[in-house]
Amino acid sequence: MDSETYYIPANYTDAGKLFGLFEIRNTIEAVLVGLPILCFCAAFLPLELTWKIIVSLFLLVPAVGFALIGLKDDSLTRYLRTWWTWRRHRRVMTYRGEVNEHEFERTYLRRRRDRRQ
Repeated sequence: MDSETYYIPANYTDAGKLFGLFEIRNTIEAVLVGLPILCFCAAFLPLELTWKIIVSLFLLVPAVGFALIGLKDDSLTRYLRTWWTWRRHRRVMTYRGEVNEHEFERTYLRRRRDRRQ
């Protein structure tokens, strides 16, 4: 039995990533998250340039870093879309394999209301 050995290159997972670390979609989302924050800090903060840079970095680094990493191996928009779809289509499960013997009796409900009063 003659079998050939194929070696997988070390950089095969780097395809479609920026610097081999961040997906291109996450990078674009990070830029779209960071630009409004940067513009807001540059235009509306009544501080000197040094303090504007410090406040901008204080706000930008967590926001852009969060956007670059994403949530649960998804980009932010993909995760938000999945969450929103789940949120709209979720249902409340009422039947769990057993039925309460007093569930359909109105007297059971009356007795319970009487106890509260």
